[in-house]
Amino acid sequence: MPCDRTMRIRPRPTGIIRLLEPRDEARADAVIRSVRREFDVTGPGFDQHEPAATPLYALYGEPRSAYYVVDIDGQVEGGAGIGPYGGAASETCELQRMYLAPAARGAGHGRALLAACLDAARQFRYRRCYLETAASLAAARSLYLSVGFRAIPGPPDHAVHPSCDAYYLLELTPPGQRGQTKETSP
Repeated sequence: MPCDRTMRIRPRPTGIIRLLEPRDEARADAVIRSVRREFDVTGPGFDQHEPAATPLYALYGEPRSAYYVVDIDGQVEGGAGIGPYGGAASETCELQRMYLAPAARGAGHGRALLAACLDAARQFRYRRCYLETAASLAAARSLYLSVGFRAIPGPPDHAVHPSCDAYYLLELTPPGQRGQTKETSP
């Protein structure tokens, strides 16, 4: 029997990273909830303890906050946001709700989302970026380490999401001064 010498490859999805718009809210929330269920991160502080529709647009419309989405052919396939950790005057922001639907994985969208959030954090003059995640999210944790986050033993103050069991911190370099510290570029 002859060997099939053709190889079928799945093209990588192309997309853009942009700020969340009101029309994106339902789909962004659906991606968050779906990925949480997929990776079994649904305990206290996750789905069952959040309102039916997380008001992402209002939440990230607050000062020194932003939420970015991955838009692939007009469909939101993931997102990530930053906001102050520990109050509006805080020098520390928190990376929040970073989730990608399967259609957006493996094409660099997570790295691009993270870069957009860290750039916004620098523009908002945060000095540190903190995040809480689940140890089961190995690919995400690997991404965080690859851009310079370091694992820390626990939250700086108190765990915002009690189901999280992995904590990371990144010292941010101010805009215009990148490359002068050991921080790894996203």
